[in-house]
Amino acid sequence: MLDYDKALYYTLWGQWDDLLVLMVRTEDDILSKRIQQFLHAFHYSFDEQKIIRTHDNLLYYIDHAMKQTPTLTMEI
Repeated sequence: MLDYDKALYYTLWGQWDDLLVLMVRTEDDILSKRIQQFLHAFHYSFDEQKIIRTHDNLLYYIDHAMKQTPTLTMEI
């Protein structure tokens, strides 16, 4: 869950260096691939639609993964 929070924060605030580090360190292969696709498009693509599409795909995956990951709750 922490990786998804970080990915969302870094993506929304444009912290690409931190996003790159997260891409390497995360154990979620799909998250890593989505980050890679977005960063590659952002840095090398001239096609604005591709950049937007990969950005949206990353955000959609983060949203999906956060909904599927159970949260830990403490009972008092």
